[in-house]
Amino acid sequence: MATRVIAYIDGFNLYYGIRNTPYRWLDPGALARGLLRPEDDLVHVRYFTARMRGTPGDPGAPLRQQVYLRALRTLPNLTIHWGHFLISEPYMPVKNPPPRFIQVIKTEEKGSDVNLATHLLTDGFLDSYDLALVVSNDSDLCPPLEMVRNQLHKQAGVANPHPGTPSKSLKKLASFYKPVRAGLLAASQFPESMVDAAGQFTRPAGW
Repeated sequence: MATRVIAYIDGFNLYYGIRNTPYRWLDPGALARGLLRPEDDLVHVRYFTARMRGTPGDPGAPLRQQVYLRALRTLPNLTIHWGHFLISEPYMPVKNPPPRFIQVIKTEEKGSDVNLATHLLTDGFLDSYDLALVVSNDSDLCPPLEMVRNQLHKQAGVANPHPGTPSKSLKKLASFYKPVRAGLLAASQFPESMVDAAGQFTRPAGW
């Protein structure tokens, strides 16, 4: 019997791992299949993200994200789960004053790790998978990963989109651990031009 797999994609963690590559037009389903064995059955992909807001340094980010989300919605076995994107302008201390403090633009994504952990455990309790594939390098996911392994007695693999800075604690807990390499990213791209119910659209410039 094939091993049933659900992939849990930490969207912002993945994005920050690949944003300096030319592979941001990424098909997460193809990525997940490339991380699995040929006989594994990828039954679902859960993608965790938040709606971006523009900043003075990147006002076009929300529009690019909307096009990417449009591409994600063409995948029949993928669902998108929403967190929150926050922008604040705190004063932060300077390493070598003066001045002692400067005001910065701080962006944060909140909720994806909690949402991912909740679905990871709920799906496990419901026996919806034999193997959970977690694409993230966030060590905050260690407690739910440990529960999947030790309480639910299921497999949980980790794919790290930040190969240069692996989380040792995640690696220790995982049934298997793989870095997300450039070759797999290159092989897991959406087509440059796509079609959905609203018509044709193309990869955003710069992606």
